[in-house]
Amino acid sequence: MILISACLLGCACRYDGKSKPHPLAQALARRGLVVPVCPEQLGGLPTPRAPSEQQNDRVVSADGTDVTTQYRRGAEEALRLAALYSCTTAVLKERSPSCGSGQIYDGSFADTLSLQLDEDDNIVELGLHSPYYDIPPAGCRTMGEQHLFHDWMAHPENAPDNWNPVTKALDD
Repeated sequence: MILISACLLGCACRYDGKSKPHPLAQALARRGLVVPVCPEQLGGLPTPRAPSEQQNDRVVSADGTDVTTQYRRGAEEALRLAALYSCTTAVLKERSPSCGSGQIYDGSFADTLSLQLDEDDNIVELGLHSPYYDIPPAGCRTMGEQHLFHDWMAHPENAPDNWNPVTKALDD
């Protein structure tokens, strides 16, 4: 199974009440291969909500509210679902303060992206690679949505069962 940020599946769960649908993520969902998660909602934050950014070891909303507790709670719930469904891959929304695969905003609320993240720098990925959470087969593969198609085309052996690029999953 694949843990996927719910906004990539078309769920209107982002801070602004919108989604960021990704065609391949949606094709995988139609095949019953995904577990959708929005750690921000799982942590108890409303939709819509003030945008938030990571500032060192805290998460702060644009109005100054410390929402670290909600983000950590949401990450724990996302990790619980990943374990329950034995997810071996996670496709996480790039630039999100909770999923943040690839890059995140630098915490200044000035639309400035940080340097490229290491795989363990965001809240959800930190848990996915942590022995504390005992997530499925040591090392749940994580990637951002931009890498989803390219990764599986280049390395079909890493693709989930029942996924074959020859079947043109985007046309499902």
